[in-house]
This record gives sequence, structure tokens and C-alpha cells, in this order.
Amino acid sequence: MLGPLQELANAVDPERIRVLTVPYANKRLQMSHGIKNVTTDIIVFADDDAIWPPTLLPYVLACFEDQKVGGVGTSQRVQPCGDGMTVWEVLAAFRLSIRNIEISASTHIDGGLPCLSGRTAAYRTVILKDPEFLHGFTHDFWLGKYQLNSGDDKFLTRWMVSHGWSTYVQVCKEAELLSTMKPNWRFLKQVLRWTRNTWRSDMRSLFMERHVWTSHPYVAYTMVDKLINPFTLLVGPCLVSYIIYKSTIPIEKGGYHLPWWNVVISYFVWLLATRTAKLLPHLWYRPQDIIHIPAFILFGYYFAIMKVYALLTLHETGWGTRAGIGDPTAATAALDKGGPSDEKLEPAQTAPRYPVNTGYQQPALEMQEGYAR
Repeated sequence: MLGPLQELANAVDPERIRVLTVPYANKRLQMSHGIKNVTTDIIVFADDDAIWPPTLLPYVLACFEDQKVGGVGTSQRVQPCGDGMTVWEVLAAFRLSIRNIEISASTHIDGGLPCLSGRTAAYRTVILKDPEFLHGFTHDFWLGKYQLNSGDDKFLTRWMVSHGWSTYVQVCKEAELLSTMKPNWRFLKQVLRWTRNTWRSDMRSLFMERHVWTSHPYVAYTMVDKLINPFTLLVGPCLVSYIIYKSTIPIEKGGYHLPWWNVVISYFVWLLATRTAKLLPHLWYRPQDIIHIPAFILFGYYFAIMKVYALLTLHETGWGTRAGIGDPTAATAALDKGGPSDEKLEPAQTAPRYPVNTGYQQPALEMQEGYAR
């Protein structure tokens, strides 16, 4: 894989773009190696499937004019893998639309957010160069036993909060990136991995580190809501089923006076009203997706069951959707012992890196001068 990437870098700008590698399939080790070789004031992490509009970088960098801001994120939308969206991609798009609303609200209510998404996020390099951060980032264990490879964006967000840095999210068209999602059932594996990361990170924030309670009380409230949400959501169908059963029993025998069909219709209308309110921004620009609302409602109940399952399997730390991801503990230990690594690189040669163009025109080079990606 290194060969094609290096060829692409050489074809674009060999003087300013370099490809760095580590000998292990471990995202945190890869990010750590990149951090050590960055010499610019701002570093931007971006997934390989993130597509930037030409205005994204200037809008993100503008937030760092506030010297208290340590990390910046953006709003996101789904880019279809094919000519049209599959039902899985629509479900992912619904989730991103809701996320955009929630992070915008939390940012403007108390200045916090649950997570600076790893699809694209910018940080002050001086924060990430801290040896304490680099060690904690690559030696992150759940319950002191299970080393974590995914969930890097959660770790970065918690580090900002625990070390007194502000975060901000640019929720606007100029800073809205596109990202592809799994167009098939493998999307569920992605969701399962994200859900486990959320459980681990939120419980750490609320009950172990606890900085979020004083720094961002509204974000703490939303985290508590997410902890209890799967259980309260599953109680609803149980109660409705009980009421429907009681409605089939005569009143003189202890039944309810409402006919069962009245209960069913009322519950269905309530579901439509409460589950679709946050989808209105998405339906505004993609009204054809309204036919997938029933699937989204059903997915919500499936997701509640998945969250309970994820809670019971937090010891599972694999990616789920990526082959060749080895044991993070072994990889980290090998590097700590001075194992194989790539060639030594002079920091002065570090240069900005640009995303592969798959739809948007990239920003002009002079616009990105002095910043690393």
C-alpha cells in the first residue's frame, strides 16, 4: 500500500507531501508517529474517505484565533458509495443529521461536545506533542486489562476537557465534509464498535475523570441520557403491549375501556412525531428518504438492544470491519522495546498533507501554507 501512496504524493508535490508508516496495523501508533513528525502549529486528522469542500480548512482554522480552543470539529453528511443510497447509508445519514443537531446544541449551550469525530478534527500540535499525552494515547487500557486501538477520537476529546482546553464545532455548509459509510449490513458492525467506544468513554468521563460535570454540565446530562436511553426505550413497547392486552379484556374483568386499535394508532403517531423531529433538516434536502422512516424507527429498537449487548461485551476491542488489525498490546510493546520502525525523518521536512480529491475541489496551496494535515 505504501508504494501507490508514495507515487500519489510524488505526483502531487514530492517536496511538501510525505507518506509516513509504522510496521504495525495500529491506528493510534500511526497517529502518534505522525504527531512526532509534525512541526506546524495545527495538525488535522482526517479519514481517507473524508471529502472536504474547498472552504473547510479556512473555517476550521478560524476557530483557533481563540487561544483557549484546543480542538475543532465539523458537521458531516453521507456520500453514497454508488449512484444512490442504500437503506444502510440512509440510516447512517439520519444518524449524522441528528449528530449535527446535537453537537451544535451542546457547543452553543455550554461549549462542549461528547466527541470530536475522527473523520476530521484539528488540534493544536503543542497539546499532542506532550509526552504524557503520547504515552497515554498509545497505552490506553479499559479496566487496566484490554488495550484500546479504536476510540482515538474519544480519547482526544476527553484529553481536551481534562486539561482545560475548549473545543468547538463548525456546523455550517462551508465546513461540512462528506464521508462514505458501509452500504450493506456491515454498517451494523461499525455501529457496534462506535457504541462500545461510547460506553467506555462516557463512563470514564462521568464516573472516573468527572471533569465534564463542572466544565460541560449539559454534555454530562446528554451522556447520562444515553446511558439510560436503551433501557427506557425498550420499556415503551412492553408497556404498550400490556395496555393492548388489557384493552382486550372486558372492563368488568379489570380491562381498559380503550379499544386496542386506538392504543396502536396513538403509539404509532407518537413514534412518528418524536422520532422524526430531528430528521427534518435531512428530509429538507433529501425528501425522498422519507420512505425510510419506518426502517429508522425499527432500527432505533434494534440499536437499543445492541447498546445493551455492547455494554455486556466492552472487553471486545477489535475493529469489527477491518481485516489485519493485530493485537494492539503486542504492537505497542514492540515499539516500546525499540522494534522495527520506518526510516528516521527530519522534522524540518514535515509538510502539509492534502486529502485525495473524490468530489470536491481542494483548497489552494497558498491557503493551506503553514498547516499540517
